Amino acid sequence: MTEQLKAKVVKVKTGTLVDATVITSASEQDQEARWSGHQRRRAIHGYKAHVGAGADTAIVEWVSVTLGNAHDGRSGEGALPDKPSTVFAGSAYRGQLFAAAVRIRGGVPHVVQTSIWAHEDDRTAVRRLRYWNNSIHLVRCRIEKIFGTWKRSYWLRCMRWRGLAKTALQVCLTPMAYNLKRTAAIMRLASS
Repeated sequence: MTEQLKAKVVKVKTGTLVDATVITSASEQDQEARWSGHQRRRAIHGYKAHVGAGADTAIVEWVSVTLGNAHDGRSGEGALPDKPSTVFAGSAYRGQLFAAAVRIRGGVPHVVQTSIWAHEDDRTAVRRLRYWNNSIHLVRCRIEKIFGTWKRSYWLRCMRWRGLAKTALQVCLTPMAYNLKRTAAIMRLASS
C-alpha cells in the first residue's frame, strides 16, 4: 500500500506551460500602463502577467509582469524556470528569440504553429499541423484554467493600485494564494 502511495506522489516533471494574460489597470490615468490591442478584441489599458506553470501539477513556478503592450514572444523568457524540459506555448511565442531562450535553458519548445509549408493538394501536411497543434492544446488548456481562477476567485480582473511596482506585487501575491490552494487539492488527491 505504501509503495503505491509513493508512486502516486513522486512524479517526473513533464513540462512547463507558458502564457500571458492582460490585466486591466486601476484607471486610464495610470501613466505606466500601456494599451494592449488585438485585431478582433477591444483594446485594454493595463499590464501583462507572463506565467510559467508546471504542466502536470498546474502550480505556478515563475511570474513576470510587463507593460500591456509587451510582445509575448519577447517577454516570455521571464516566465521560464531554470530547467524547463518541454515548454508548451501558444502561437504568440513562435519567434526564434523565445525558442533560443528555451534551448539555452535546456528545454524543448513546443509552440502552436499557424501554418505549414506544403503543396496546395498536400492533405497530409495539414493533418500533421492539426495533430501537432492538438497535442499542444491538450496540455496548454491547463494554463487558461489558472488565469480563469485568478480572475474569477482572486479578483485579478483589474488592478487595485497604479504603477508597475504595485501591480507586480499584486500579481505575485495572487499565484502564492493560488499555489497554496492548488497544493492542498493535490495533497487531498494523493492521500485518497
